[in-house]
Order: sequence, then C-alpha cells, then structure tokens
Amino acid sequence: MAGYSVVMTATKRPAPAEPGGRPSDETPIRVSFRRYAGVRTRVLEVGNPEPEQPAARRALRRRAAAPHVRPTAPRLVLLHGYCDSADTWRPALEQLAAAGIPAAAVDLPGFGDAQPLRPGPMLPQLDAFATAVVREQAVLGSVVLAGNSLGGTMSLRAAQNSRLPISGVVSIAAPGFVDSWLIRAVARYPLPLRLYSSLPVPVPGFLVRKVAEQVVPRLLYADSGAADAGQVQRFTALFPDYRATKSRLEQARQLVAELADAYRLDSVEVPLLVVACGKDKLVTAASGRQLHTLVPHSRLLVREDWGHCPQLDDPVEIAELLTYFAASAVRTTHAKRAAAAAPKAVSEDTAAG
Repeated sequence: MAGYSVVMTATKRPAPAEPGGRPSDETPIRVSFRRYAGVRTRVLEVGNPEPEQPAARRALRRRAAAPHVRPTAPRLVLLHGYCDSADTWRPALEQLAAAGIPAAAVDLPGFGDAQPLRPGPMLPQLDAFATAVVREQAVLGSVVLAGNSLGGTMSLRAAQNSRLPISGVVSIAAPGFVDSWLIRAVARYPLPLRLYSSLPVPVPGFLVRKVAEQVVPRLLYADSGAADAGQVQRFTALFPDYRATKSRLEQARQLVAELADAYRLDSVEVPLLVVACGKDKLVTAASGRQLHTLVPHSRLLVREDWGHCPQLDDPVEIAELLTYFAASAVRTTHAKRAAAAAPKAVSEDTAAG
C-alpha cells in the first residue's frame, strides 16, 4: 500500500511544562548523563530503567545471535531539532509516561547539555551518535525513532542503515526537500546576513535577546501567542550575544549545505510516518509531501494546525500518534523479518535431512 494522507484537528493543549522545561517534583522523567560515540550527553527517560552496561551488552549479543526471539515492546527514541534540546520532548514524555510507554530523549552533540561538535562535517558526527543511542536502547525493546526537524533528518539517515535495529521511524518536519524561504535564505547567505556577520561593532547582547524573544515563538509555534514562556526562554538562551548568534548562523549555513546530499531514501525499508505541518514557517508541508512521494511505502500525516515543533503545540496528540505508530511499526517489521527468515529455515532443515 502506497500510504495515505490524513488531516486532523488539534485537541486541547495540556497545561504547560514548568518554566525552562524543567520538571516539577512529581515528574516521571529521569535525567542521567551518558556517553555515546565519545560524546557525553544528557538523557531524559520514562518507563523501564536502563540496565547496567555489562548486562546490556550480553542481552544485545543474545538478540543478535537469536533473530527469531519473540518481538519486544516498542521503545521510542526521540531526537530534537537544530538549536533545540531534549527538553522540547518533556511535555510529550510526561504523556508517554502516563500511558506506560517507555521512551528516551537525548541532547544531540552541540546542543543542550551535550558536548560540542568537533570541527568538520556535522552529519557524520550526528550519525555516529544516533547509531550508538539506537544500539543501546535496542537492548530494552524494539526501537522506533522519532525526530523533529534536524532530528527528523537524523532518524531518516539512521533508517538508511539496514544494520541498525530500528523497527520504524517518524520524521517530523525534516528539512532538505522543499524548504521555506528562510532556510533557502540561510543557504544563499544574502546581503543582510553578510552585513550582520561583518558588523565592525557587535550588536548589544540585550538587543539580540529581545529580537530572539520576538522571533523564536513565531518560528517554532503554530500560534506564537500560545507559546510557553519557559520553552521560549530556553531557545533564546542560545543567543545570549552577538558572537553566539554569529556562530549559530555559520553553523546553520554549514548544516543546510550538508543537507543537499543527506538522503538515500531508496535504502529506507522500515515503516515510515511522515508528519507535515501546515503552519510550519521553517519547513513547509510540501516538504513532507515530497518525502512521502520519495518513500512509496511511507504514511503521510498532514496537520494544518501545527507549527514547526508540534511536540510543543500539541504534546497530547503527538504522544498518542507516536504510541499508535510505534505499536503498528513493530508488528509490521517483526512480521517481515519472520517471513524473510522462514524460507531459509526450511532450506536448512531440508539440507540437514
């Protein structure tokens, strides 16, 4: 089946997260620091806890040696976007915890509390990091990756690697297909951006922050008036002054350039859900439709009432969407793997006889 398009209406948004995206005393979210591909980072988790590493490695070897083992429950791994952090998933993680769905969100290298990216191409470093996260989490269950924006790109790139134990992918507003004028402007580096980067006198930090406070809600939310102040503060903290803003701009230009050759979509065989958002000002809904066309077995969900970060707009709906898709994807993937293994098993039995 080639897939389908769905248009839904938003449900009532739950109470906002604590200021800055930090947990309240009753939060079910566990916070820890771990190292993936040599990068120390922060992990937010709900559901079953992480086992000790030696036991985890033994379990992983057992699963690799026994591909016929009974399917395990879905485990969501959540990746954030550029200039974001794992905190963007806190409201959705709380919903998943209430539903009993195990999930983990991580700070990608260079963002949040993770160590910075090294000089050189960004995507290969992020690939190595995502690979290490998937392999660890696969010990606990069947991994379904869900990513927003840059996280959507990383999820798609992980799905291109058939050796990774991934049962499904949700790509939300992944760039690099049919992007907005803003992303195209960053790539072309027009005169206003060149002038800003070459100003002989830096723009005062308070002015940079004031501009960011006005711009961020309009870029990330469907309705800037409904933006959570704590989440906005978290984003604007990334632009404390002129120097930091200039550095982020140069990094964004490099990333947009790398996106030109980021995908090998014919290698994506696992179930894929493409989420396109009608009020997205960074990655247009047309980009999601294009991705859906390029991966014929994918499903497409178009939400006209969501902005670039629907996990902030509507965490209740996002949590439900991820839960239902993950269960379906795991069943589909395990059925395909069982069917692929069956002829080989018959052949070996015949040869033995």
